[in-house]
Amino acid sequence: MGGIAIYRGFRLRGATVRASRRAPNSPQQGIFRRIFAAIDRWHLRRAEQEAGRFIAAHGGRLTDDIERQLTEHLGGRGFAP
Repeated sequence: MGGIAIYRGFRLRGATVRASRRAPNSPQQGIFRRIFAAIDRWHLRRAEQEAGRFIAAHGGRLTDDIERQLTEHLGGRGFAP
């Protein structure tokens, strides 16, 4: 049985290729998945900002003690959203 060439694998001389707005083979995510992803990114940014402020307030160097305090701080004992 012979093979059939897929036309996308060939380019015509002088032809321009238009880029699609979406990446190929990436289905559009649902609205709820995008909302939850945005909320998750927001929480991550907020935690990173809080960690940066905490480290800066405690000398600006990340030591074992500061890391332990930061884990306790962000782990729920001192972090109020």
